[in-house]
Order: sequence, then C-alpha cells, then structure tokens
Amino acid sequence: MAFFLTLGVTKRVECGRMARASSIQAMTTTDFLVIGSGVAGLSFALRAAEYGKVTILCKSDPLVSSSAKAQGGIAAVIDKDDTFEEHVADTLDAGAGLCDEAAVRTIVEEAPAAIEELLNWGVDFDTEKDGEFDLGREGGHGKRRILHSKDTTGLEISTKLLRCVQQHPNITLLDHRIAIDLITTAKLGCVTEDRVLGAYVLDPATGEVEIFRSDRIMLATGGTGRVYMYTTNPATATGDGVAMAWRAGANVSNLEFVQFHPTTFYNPKSSDRDGLTFLISEAVRGEGGVLRGPDGQEFMQKYDHRKSLAPRDIVARAINREILRTGHPCMYLDMTHKPKGFMAERFPYIYETCKSYGVDAEVDFIPVVPSAHYQCGGVQTDTDGQTSLRGLFCAGETGCTGLHGANRLASNSLLECVVISKRALQRMLRTLPLAHKMEDYPIPEWKHGERAQQDDLAILYHCWDEVRRTMMDYVSIVRTNHRLQRAATRLRNINREINEYYWGYRVTPEIIDLRNLALTASLIVDCAIRRQESRGLHYTLDAPDKLPVARPSVLHNW
Repeated sequence: MAFFLTLGVTKRVECGRMARASSIQAMTTTDFLVIGSGVAGLSFALRAAEYGKVTILCKSDPLVSSSAKAQGGIAAVIDKDDTFEEHVADTLDAGAGLCDEAAVRTIVEEAPAAIEELLNWGVDFDTEKDGEFDLGREGGHGKRRILHSKDTTGLEISTKLLRCVQQHPNITLLDHRIAIDLITTAKLGCVTEDRVLGAYVLDPATGEVEIFRSDRIMLATGGTGRVYMYTTNPATATGDGVAMAWRAGANVSNLEFVQFHPTTFYNPKSSDRDGLTFLISEAVRGEGGVLRGPDGQEFMQKYDHRKSLAPRDIVARAINREILRTGHPCMYLDMTHKPKGFMAERFPYIYETCKSYGVDAEVDFIPVVPSAHYQCGGVQTDTDGQTSLRGLFCAGETGCTGLHGANRLASNSLLECVVISKRALQRMLRTLPLAHKMEDYPIPEWKHGERAQQDDLAILYHCWDEVRRTMMDYVSIVRTNHRLQRAATRLRNINREINEYYWGYRVTPEIIDLRNLALTASLIVDCAIRRQESRGLHYTLDAPDKLPVARPSVLHNW
C-alpha cells in the first residue's frame, strides 16, 4: 500500500477497499449523479432531468440541509432603483478584495433569470399589497434586494424544488445513502486523463456498499460547519464534498475563510442542540435590529460606520471583542423599538422559537453569540462549477467559484446555488454529451475491513469531540500562528488514528463522517497557516494587516 504526506494529511493512493470486479455487488448506472439535496443539488437535478436519467443521493432526509435552514432570503437586483453595479460593488466590498470579479458579475447578472426559474418551480416570495416583491435589506447591502418568504426562505425554496423532483419521472431520489468516496480512472490505475467514474455509497439500512456509475457528478453536499463545536449547520455538514473531492485529486481553495454568523441565539440552560445554535437571521438587523452590550448601550459604532448593518466578519469580531472586554457571555440584539406585532408578522419562526426559550423579542433583548455558519472556500471551480477533475462539478457551499472572496455577502449563497447549478449543466452537456457512451471500466467491488467488530467506539467519539474542540479553540474568529500550529499537530495525530480505524473495520456512517470531518479540518488549518495576513474572515494577531495584493489560497492535489 502506497502512502504519501500532503499538507499534513496522510493519504492512501487507492480507490477504497477494492478487490476483484464483481457482478454480485449492487451497481446502478445513471446519466447524472447528484450527491446532496440542498438547493444546488435539487435545482441541478430538475434541469438535468430534461436530458437524461438523474440519481440524487442524500445523506439523511431530503430536507436536512443548510439550504432548508436558510432564513434570510436570496439576493437579486429586482427593484428599478437598484443596479447590477451596486450589487457587484457590495459583494466585492464584503469579500475584502479577494472576490473573483468576473464570477461576481456573472452570478449577479444572471440573478433575475434564476429568480424567474424559482417562480416557475412554484416558489412563493413575500409581496406587498400591490403585488410587487417585498424586498428586504441585510448587512453589507446598500439597497433592499433580498427576496424572502417570511424568515423561512430556504425551507420554502427547498420544499418546492423537492416537490418537483419527486414528481419528475427521470429523477430517482435515494435518501439515507452515504457517499464514501469517488471512483476515478487514476484510482483504478488507468493512464488516460483522470476523470470521475462514479462513487461508492453506503446503505446504512443494510450495511452494504453500492456502486453508482456516472461520468457526470454534481457534488452539492453543503458546508463544513460541523468541524466546529458550535455551528448553525445541520448534522450532515461534515465537509463530505470537500473531503471526497480532495481524495479524488481535485484542488481546494480559500478554506480558511469560515464565516461565523454573528447572531446565534445564546441559551446556556438548553440541553437541546437547536437551543444552543438557533440562528437569528441577518434580516433582523436589516429591519432595524440594534446590537447592544450588557449595559444596554449600542457598541457597533466603535467598529464600523455602518453600525449593526456592517458585514458579518466585522460584526462577529466586534461581538467577540465585546464579550472578551466585558466578561459577559453574550451580547444582545434589540428589536423592542419596533411596533407591536412586527416580529411575529415579519419573523414568525424566529419570534416563536425565541419565545419557546423564554425570550419575547417584542419586549426583551435577544441574547446572541457568533457560531460557525458558512464555508466561503471549498473545492476550486470555475463559474461553471467545473473542478480540476474531468466530469466532477460542485455547486453551492461545497464549491469555491470566487464569488464570496474572504467574506460572503448575506443572501448571495442561495443565489450562487441556483446560478452555478444551471451553468454546470450547460457545461456538462457541451463537454460530456449524452451521446457519448460511458467507457466500461471494470470497477472493483468494495471490500470491508477484516476486523469483524468495532471493539473500541470510544476512540471515534473522542476523536469527534477533539476535532471540534480543537477547531473551536484554535481556528475560530481570532487566530495566531501558535494556535494554528498546535491545531495542525493535533489534527495530524487524530487523522492517523482515524485512518487506522477506518481501514481495519467495516465502514459505518460514524466513521465516514469522522474521516471527512478530520480531513476537512486539516485542510482548513493548512489554508489558514499559509495566509500570513488578516483579510475578511481570517484574522490573525500575528499579522493584523492586509497584504497589498490579494491572492486566493489554493491547495493543489498532485
């Protein structure tokens, strides 16, 4: 077995536990394979189904995704008083000089068409009495350009797309299927151009591993938030797409830019995870919410002229500094100045959830702290979602198009999902036409580890906890070189333990998640170590200033 060290992560050069080619193992061939069921994956599938057979694999239930949890909305230039140039300028400003301007312009200018498509799929956005869209405003936006459905926009979009998917005869949606690894020609030992051939997928219900063959794969697995102890992300967000793509040979970029949402509900008495990581949407500040300290005084004017409407990186660092300065466990978001009934009408989900935890947002300040929220980096792609590996595309939080730069502008994420998934399909049809017959490479069956029993699950649980605590303590809002090096050392050892376990036992959902989580955490740290400056979401006490020239961090997987 061959090994080599890449960026502090031990890798095996192989496809998986492969034995001989087998006709016994379950194998499915599909024109398009989609891994993930968020807005990016579902919208891609609906478009692709007009051209061929589509299989969607989702790790849990179809609506368990960051997309479905998105509260704020989707940004688009709709209002006659708004312009593409202003939306581009706001995005570039939030991205701290690291956005790919061409990508920004492409996605912003294709936004109206994306909104039209969503409407055709049945998505309902809030409107005024005159029928015009009720556009909201969020931090970093100079104009009101956020289309929303109350404060459950992501759920509205995801639900309507899922309904269309379930009704389409060309789409097969398989829930509770966990992708283990991508299959590539390089891993099979072929000397031709490296390309994807499919994926090994675990069916937890049976414990067996299936093979899904396709040379057109869309990775839309969501983000990496679960590498941190406190996150707004669902349990499925373990960096699966980033980890699988990296192991397959794709490049990753800008992973150091992890956006901490500044306003997560603070409830230390709750034993319920949702009570500890419940998101208070950016839109609340957009509608007049004011951040205050424990003394009731506004403090954001000390950090930015936009006060509570500053971009997320600025607000998150400001809250973090005020918590450290005052010794108080949280800051507060004030909506008590709004008319009675406003919160219940505009933000019914937030209002009722806060109330269930004993906070009436109409009369009480909402206690808030920052939590890991969004991965601005990911698998490196172009504006068509194409990775460095032929046939492998990424969309949504899994990919890195350059739109977000060093900090994501609020509500640009759902927009990116819809636009890039459309462009990815168009690129696939041009470069991998369906008339082209997939080469019949013999794909080996999956071979489980030889040890029959998992006799030390405590190792897994300890590693899981240690990864997340390490990232929270050393790689969060404020960083130093010393903290990052400590994190790298600890993660190197953790990865070694996990890999020993992984190769020895039968594969399970727990070990798949942990393997991806630890690798993704290591890649985040590697990117952070390489950025010797402070920019956007990456702030280090050892280099508090920006370098004169902004460059993306790219980890090449040779």
